[in-house]
Amino acid sequence: MRFLMSIKMPADAEEKWSGSMKNILAKDLNRTQALVFLVIASVLWSLGGILIKLVDWHPVAIAGVRSAIAALILLAVLRRPVLKWSPALFGGALAYAATVIFFVSATRLTTAANAILLQFTAPIYVAILGAWLLKERTRLIDWAAIFFVMLGMALFFADGLVTGNQFGNLLAACSGFSFALLVIFLRLQKDGATMEPLLLGNLLAVIIALPFMRAPFPDITGWAGLIALGVFQLGLSYLFYAAAIRHVTALEATLVPVIEPLLNPLWVFLVLGEAPGGFALAGGLVVLVSVFGRVIILSRSLPEPAAP
Repeated sequence: MRFLMSIKMPADAEEKWSGSMKNILAKDLNRTQALVFLVIASVLWSLGGILIKLVDWHPVAIAGVRSAIAALILLAVLRRPVLKWSPALFGGALAYAATVIFFVSATRLTTAANAILLQFTAPIYVAILGAWLLKERTRLIDWAAIFFVMLGMALFFADGLVTGNQFGNLLAACSGFSFALLVIFLRLQKDGATMEPLLLGNLLAVIIALPFMRAPFPDITGWAGLIALGVFQLGLSYLFYAAAIRHVTALEATLVPVIEPLLNPLWVFLVLGEAPGGFALAGGLVVLVSVFGRVIILSRSLPEPAAP
């Protein structure tokens, strides 16, 4: 951790980078641009599978250091965070930290396929809670998209789905629910301050993970993987996600990111040459058609969603 704190950009370079990122992310996005930001966030999230394999350490410690680096990225962009204490801010921070810790712990206790599939039950919770808390009506096409996304995900991970450790499966399901809550709380931020809950959530995750940050520590390759995880897979990804979520519905904010696990086999294929099986290809196609088919259909009939 001392090594991380010693990393510092030159002041002028840091200010220019921070200003550029802040200008990009503060733009008044239209719906199409916001959806592109969600796709960018999903692509960056998908790098986790490859990068985590570079780090030989306790998974909760990995999550904590990753969050510490991500917090530095958020601070570099926000400069002076506006912390207007509210249930949405506090709830978003708790939901974010819970999502990170639950998912990492689930992958430790059950299969990766089970953990990913159960986490991406989030759209179901959002469809229910969003109608109640956000007054975002869930349409028939939304439920159809959710059904086919879950079907496609089941096909995609068919070879890896087993009963697994029941406690691990429970934690994975909890991570799906906490991610849904995170999306709801971010949409509830009336002043549009969607990055501050993420900053607090990362700091909370670091505190939770501190007891697990002990020797033996990662080697140089492991630290390189951790830095890449913190900067790209968590830090920059959530900057794009936080900027996008103000301009899409809560359901879109959980449905579009389901492309993330579909990209993991692509990176494995490109890096390790392991080709996905037939079920995985069929399931991935079903998910992509469901998600983007819904986006295309609704884009022709719906107005831009109101900013929170």
